[in-house]
Amino acid sequence: MKSRSVWFLILNLTLAVRAIHAQDAVRSTSTDQEETAEAEPVVVSATRFDIPLDQSPATVSVITSEDLEQKQIERVSDSLRQVPGLSVVQTGTAGQLTSVFMRGLPSQDMQVLLNGIPINQGLAGQFDFANLMTDDIDRIEVVRGPQSTLYGPRALAGVIQIFTKQGTGTPGITASGEGGSYETFREWLQSDGKIDKFDYSVGASRLDTDNARPNNNYRNTAGIADVGWSPKEQLRIGGLFTYSLSDTGNPNTIFDPRPIDHFLTEKWLIGPNVDWKVTDWWEHKVIFAYDQERQVNDPNQDGFVGPTRALFERTTIDYQSNLKAASWLTLTSGFFYSRVNAGQERPFVSQAFGPQPTFIGDHTQETAGFLQATVNIDNFIFVAGGRLDHFNQFGDVWTYRFAGSYKIDQTNTTLHSSVATGFSPPSSQDKIFGNNFGLKPEKDLGWDIGVEQRLWENRVIVGATYFHNDLSNVIGFNGLFKTLNLGAAETQGLEAELRAQPIADLIFTASYTYLDAEKTSSADISQLQGARLPRRPRNEIYVSVSYLWCRKLRTTAEAKFVNAREELNFGGPNFDIEDYSFVNIAAEYEINPHMSIFGRIDNLTNEHYAEVFGFPALGRAAYGGVKVRF
Repeated sequence: MKSRSVWFLILNLTLAVRAIHAQDAVRSTSTDQEETAEAEPVVVSATRFDIPLDQSPATVSVITSEDLEQKQIERVSDSLRQVPGLSVVQTGTAGQLTSVFMRGLPSQDMQVLLNGIPINQGLAGQFDFANLMTDDIDRIEVVRGPQSTLYGPRALAGVIQIFTKQGTGTPGITASGEGGSYETFREWLQSDGKIDKFDYSVGASRLDTDNARPNNNYRNTAGIADVGWSPKEQLRIGGLFTYSLSDTGNPNTIFDPRPIDHFLTEKWLIGPNVDWKVTDWWEHKVIFAYDQERQVNDPNQDGFVGPTRALFERTTIDYQSNLKAASWLTLTSGFFYSRVNAGQERPFVSQAFGPQPTFIGDHTQETAGFLQATVNIDNFIFVAGGRLDHFNQFGDVWTYRFAGSYKIDQTNTTLHSSVATGFSPPSSQDKIFGNNFGLKPEKDLGWDIGVEQRLWENRVIVGATYFHNDLSNVIGFNGLFKTLNLGAAETQGLEAELRAQPIADLIFTASYTYLDAEKTSSADISQLQGARLPRRPRNEIYVSVSYLWCRKLRTTAEAKFVNAREELNFGGPNFDIEDYSFVNIAAEYEINPHMSIFGRIDNLTNEHYAEVFGFPALGRAAYGGVKVRF
């Protein structure tokens, strides 16, 4: 494996030499090509500063607000089903635990960011996508492969970064209401704009549904706002504010129903930030953030625990500097600080040997510094970086990353590859329930190589990437109710993505993922050595097509096929669970510039399936509503 990593580093350096020798060559660019380049989407998450998508040294997928609107997607998790390399696993219906596995790695090993702010919460360290709505979202960037050098903890598998809209023009308001199957009602409001030096964007929604089973109701209230003040063009002082309150009935599996078990989750975040471009060659970004999460499980019908509550609070400071040291060199450096307090009630703790605490907490403190150099010569980009994180509980963690891309103008082809290390610290849940506060972080060495080809004046874009991860120091069970650093795993596979727009009003997308995810250690008793990691499909295929008829009616259809999955059978061989597929269709008709009507049918074929064994998904469901704009 080490020889493979060295080979990819040599490949990047070889391309660098080629680009340096060619830097004095004169390029002639036509007007049409310049317009195409200007229209190329810009991504931030791959390097922590703006870079054209077709030159990204990392494997990146972008979901735009137009994609969300055309497919009438209301929850972020549903939008991620189209991205190669991601497996979305929902424990039943809307409102239940929703995890995302990136390249087969555990969901707690993926960092989720909102405008640059880490939002992984809770005792488990993962982000539960169950309650994250698409209100006020401008775009979602998915960066696959270890990104700990840039984003630290939890970025072992990669990063999903969500960006809110930012007001730029005359203020406007969009509101909608809909209803449909399973007694579902949703109201939504979004507004953004700019008034003199003040810009804003806000979104709010309310969702009520009973879903399909007894005690399966779901209520969610969410709000988000991004505001900013720019006293001059080079300076913006802003703030991000979010709040969500969800109440979910927990019916449990169909084999063990719970008629009254309920779960309440309340989250809020405040994130002041400053963006300051001192000169054309030096800019700074500072984020101060504070967030909290409160969970109450009442009555918690598991037979012996009783009602429980969990609390989580975090303070973060993130400073970043982008220094353009030369026309071809950008130095990105920064400082990161995080303080986390988390805890959970444990009423089942025995008091037989004297008073014992029934609420056990965990305090984690982290400081980090990172430096990244980005070389941009002609069509070649090479990135090299390192980061040192210090934790109060287990000391220092060092990570590195090398990545490069080279665009061949003659064929409009982009080659990219990377090799990097990543880490994921033990979660509070691992430490509290496993009775081990001396756990070390999980680690990964990952690499990938890919190609992206653009055809027909960029009307067709196709890409493919091969990836490999070696995961070590995995936290597992030893059979004595204690968690230890026991395991190891290996994931590898292929990601392919296609987007075609043969005419202005027709958009076709498709993606395919092949994944081989295997446990390679025998120490952790939860699975046998050589077992396939549970709930990671071997094959996933997604297709969608959208067409705008007569500039009035937009129709969209999407389909997903998932096969070759296994479910965990603790201590024994995993067992196969069924393949599944679903088809969704949506349509929206614009009556006039201020009003439109819309409708959709989810699971058109009424497929009976479960992404998690024993937790069935919804059958066929129809929804419709009206949208107004002012």
